[in-house]
Amino acid sequence: MTDLTLTLSRDIDAKLETVWRCLTDADLLARWFAPAPVTVTKADLEPTPGGTFHVVMHVPGMGEMDGGAGCILVAEPEVRLVWTSALAPGFGPNPAPDEGQFHFTAKFELSALENGGTRYTATALHADDAARAAHAAMGFETGWGAAADQLADLAASL
Repeated sequence: MTDLTLTLSRDIDAKLETVWRCLTDADLLARWFAPAPVTVTKADLEPTPGGTFHVVMHVPGMGEMDGGAGCILVAEPEVRLVWTSALAPGFGPNPAPDEGQFHFTAKFELSALENGGTRYTATALHADDAARAAHAAMGFETGWGAAADQLADLAASL
């Protein structure tokens, strides 16, 4: 079976509960979720199964990027947050994406480190090789990596 995931991890010098807050508080999420110079112009988040995960980003030179509202699948405090763009809030189906776009599921997992910090692992799960390849080509490692570094900086400052 083909691996349809893209994954990255970071060790963050902040407590587990602080990193969880940065993942689940819309105001904090907006401060780190998009790799600079991209900015989050809207963040709606209801961290409960069936809840909303909706982020709108402003990409310099390209304008607003709005993939629509996704659905939270799992919200285990200080352990795991999982959302998908394939479903709308309340577990309803989202329309098929435009050509060149793709649905995916994002999984953010946290675990405590012995030094009091947090291991953050972000995984994007794709339906097929084409979607995984497209996401990788968009700069998954660079973009999601920069966002993870911004998360680490924000969490350490709180």
